[in-house]
Amino acid sequence: MTETAGIPEPSPDCPLCPRLKDFRDANRAALPDYFNAPVPCFGPHDAKLLIVGLAPGLHGANRTGRPFTGDWAGDLLFATLLKLGLASGTYEERPDDTLQLVNCRIVNSVRCVPPQNKPLPVEIATCNQFLKPEILASNAKAMLALGAIAHQAALSALGEKKSAFKFGHGAIHALKCGVTLVDSYHCSRYNTNTGVLTPAMFENAVGIAKQAAGL
Repeated sequence: MTETAGIPEPSPDCPLCPRLKDFRDANRAALPDYFNAPVPCFGPHDAKLLIVGLAPGLHGANRTGRPFTGDWAGDLLFATLLKLGLASGTYEERPDDTLQLVNCRIVNSVRCVPPQNKPLPVEIATCNQFLKPEILASNAKAMLALGAIAHQAALSALGEKKSAFKFGHGAIHALKCGVTLVDSYHCSRYNTNTGVLTPAMFENAVGIAKQAAGL
């Protein structure tokens, strides 16, 4: 374990989740040019809005080493953030582009890529030890949870009663800690291809979260 800005970070060879470690080792052998390590958070530490994601995609963040970079979810997320003034520069699906986040920071519930993009409950709980200090050390006034797992992980990190806050797209939760939690369906290709989430729906949820953060 290491630290960045005083916040605990998983080591490149983090052994805490055996299944994820085995998958990482297999990917290092099969995809040696990929990042293949726990993916760091992205964005300024003093951001007023935290975007809580799920986990790195195999050929997205696990390849590039930056959350949501290199896959469909990132295309929609970053286009929306740019449109709403929460990002600047140009997104080019690589970590050395000119994209910068403005007043927002992406923090994933699970830092390592899981098989079939599905982390186990024990893995989500284990990685909460990295999500929790990220949230507690932030100046966030609002959080945007991308999907039900991110919603639950954020509540766990803040010690909130999960049964008191039901996930729902566009739902706004005033947490006891003073932070506003806004929910959105995850901006995955599956959700957009099936019409569960449209770009307009996603932009609306991000806009609600931006407003809740006072931005």
